[in-house]
Amino acid sequence: MNKLALRSKRVITETNIEAATLIIIDGLIDAILPYEAQVDCKLVDYGNLVIMPGLVDTHVHINEPGRTDWEGFNTATQAAAAGGITTLVDMPLNCIPATVTKAALDIKLNALKGKLWVDCGFWGGVIPESIANNAAQLDELLSAGVLGAKSFLIHSGVDEFPNVSAEDVKKALPVMAKYQVPYLIHAELEQPLDDSIEAAEIGDKYQSFLDSRPRKWENDAIDLMVSLGEQAKEQGVDAHIHIVHLSSSDAIEKIVYAKKSGLKFTAETCPHYLTLFSETIPDGKTLFKCCPPIREDENRQKLWQALKEGDIDFIVSDHSPCTPELKKIESGDLEHAWGGISALQFGLPLIWTEAKQRGFSLRDISYLMSTATAKFVGLNDKKGKLAVGAYADILVFDDEKQVTISSDMIKHKHKITPYVGKQVVGEIVNTYLRGQLVYSEQNIIGSPQGNTLLKHDY
Repeated sequence: MNKLALRSKRVITETNIEAATLIIIDGLIDAILPYEAQVDCKLVDYGNLVIMPGLVDTHVHINEPGRTDWEGFNTATQAAAAGGITTLVDMPLNCIPATVTKAALDIKLNALKGKLWVDCGFWGGVIPESIANNAAQLDELLSAGVLGAKSFLIHSGVDEFPNVSAEDVKKALPVMAKYQVPYLIHAELEQPLDDSIEAAEIGDKYQSFLDSRPRKWENDAIDLMVSLGEQAKEQGVDAHIHIVHLSSSDAIEKIVYAKKSGLKFTAETCPHYLTLFSETIPDGKTLFKCCPPIREDENRQKLWQALKEGDIDFIVSDHSPCTPELKKIESGDLEHAWGGISALQFGLPLIWTEAKQRGFSLRDISYLMSTATAKFVGLNDKKGKLAVGAYADILVFDDEKQVTISSDMIKHKHKITPYVGKQVVGEIVNTYLRGQLVYSEQNIIGSPQGNTLLKHDY
């Protein structure tokens, strides 16, 4: 029997932030006792540091197998551990083969053996081919244990993962509903641009890039998904539609409408949309390029308000790395640079720095980055909370320490992020996975102990 006690004057439980002692036996929280309780095992007293549930990040591009020069499970899950993330869910594209069949999932599961520093689930992908032939391919993939599936309504950036049409979505929704898993949508619908924008070269100008992917593309895509959700519901199909990486605050009104009309309709946003804004992004700085783009500060403020009001459901990283060469760092070519933000391990301090100024508590942030995300993927029985019977997936957070993000801190594969030089408040001190210390004060500890999380296993 492995037994450990962790103690702090500030433990985020399901009901409060309180002084408490956690008793951990064989990886599970066995008891939550008063702070002063006597214990008969090793005790670590964290004083006034915060003990909180490990984060659950349900939007991470790991890119293995096939594009491990971009990222891989070993480096991505080390970065996760350094960021207090004890559970992540891997996206189905940018790996080769894309995770659109059971066979592709099996290849991925084989490729990651011995490489997981934290627990990892998987999204499947829905492409036009998936729902041909009576959707048998999608059915088999969902049966294999992916936690849900994702589609793009616009070109994904990689040819192995083509976008779907409205007709494809209509065919996929009943299959997703059958398995009671979310259908994730990259919501941009490409439309003709104004002549002046069409004629403009993006070059190294951030404003030109922003103009080339207007809010209207995102708004129209979300309008379409609400309409398709309503049509499906009229036919008795109660599917869960989820909008990934929401960037346009204009679309919040339609998302609220969908929720109030009884659709299973959720949305996430990301640290880069909440902490960065277009007015301060220099030209030629390709590390800030992502799709949908980082928009204006006015837009950012409305995203924060929507989080406060519960209209946006949670916060995830959308860690989307590539090689420095593909990022076109030297040339500053925004038009041709790969779009994606790399910042997997910095999400909590980035968000806390902003959130604490806006009246959010650490319990609120723990909910948005752990409890709500665990519930989203059906893991809330064991993850996303500090409760008796839950996994001892724990992060220890110094919520007052001032830190300047530097490239030598980075654990993901390529030591690049738009946040280098940014000052934040908060530092992950330690991370525990099922009671085992996996990260401590800038160092990865031990050996990979992460599990794969397949739907039929829990």
